[in-house]
Amino acid sequence: MNGTTNGTRKPVHLAVYDTLADWETGHATAHLARAGYPVRTVGPTAAHVTSTGGLRIRPDLALAGLRPEDSSLLILPGADLWDTTDDLAPFARAARAFLDAGVPVAAICGATAGLAREGLLDDRAHTSAVSFYLAASGYAGGERYVEADAVTDRGLITAGPTEPVAFAREILGLLGAYEGEVLDAWYRLFHDSDPEAYAVLEKAGAA
Repeated sequence: MNGTTNGTRKPVHLAVYDTLADWETGHATAHLARAGYPVRTVGPTAAHVTSTGGLRIRPDLALAGLRPEDSSLLILPGADLWDTTDDLAPFARAARAFLDAGVPVAAICGATAGLAREGLLDDRAHTSAVSFYLAASGYAGGERYVEADAVTDRGLITAGPTEPVAFAREILGLLGAYEGEVLDAWYRLFHDSDPEAYAVLEKAGAA
């Protein structure tokens, strides 16, 4: 799955909203951009949002204007708002529309709970911070919870808040940005600080 149309890669859409967890998606978006995927931000509206780290972001488009057919992937970062209000439920509904259209979705941290409440984890293997975090949502997918850094099942990637590199690995692999030994080396470099991995990336032109 490479998200291309007429040789041009469709954008990856990064959801942005107040209390966005800055640290969870940077590896993915930076390396997708380096691999030729435009990254576009999508907010609840066109108004500025403010991340947990205090970054003010003006979204490229509002959620109402987002269409699965215009996208390679929707990335949903964690945010305090996933657990404190229903304000981000529209993003979970957008995730359903993407998956129904065959366009992948990647959710990390609190976004996984939002997808659980939407019913999107009931019939897919998935992970999150801990199993009882998702269980509190009342969802029906507890038996499909996997103790892993990140999980991909039928176009949906999930990860816990401490695994931004594993999250990015699944995204990069799913979109074909990096593959095989290059993807493995990328993960070993950024997750394990393996200096030998850099030579593999340099040889492949991915360093």
